Amino acid sequence: MENESVETPRKRRDRLYIIAEILAIAKDGSLKTQIMYRANLSFAQLNEYLNFLLKRELLKVNTENRKTLYKTTSKGVKYLENYEEISNLLRRGGGNPVRANSPIFWLKRTT
Repeated sequence: MENESVETPRKRRDRLYIIAEILAIAKDGSLKTQIMYRANLSFAQLNEYLNFLLKRELLKVNTENRKTLYKTTSKGVKYLENYEEISNLLRRGGGNPVRANSPIFWLKRTT
């Protein structure tokens, strides 16, 4: 009998999910490298997303002790709340628990 490993299929993260993930990570202020590693993005991808979010005022830049911190704005928090609401509506059965790698998990964890 051959060894069969049971793997959960990897789902591609969509753009809205990645945006929610970045906003959740930056809720209390985060360095660029922290966002990059926690969101599992390349440097180029991160820069693209940060520029997009800054232009739309979902993120703002703060400088503290010569460090550049990215912080989610109130508009960004509203995005996260709406994202959570839509995710809850789309979940089958409506009772699935929030996964630890979900942006919603990070939002709840930091509030």
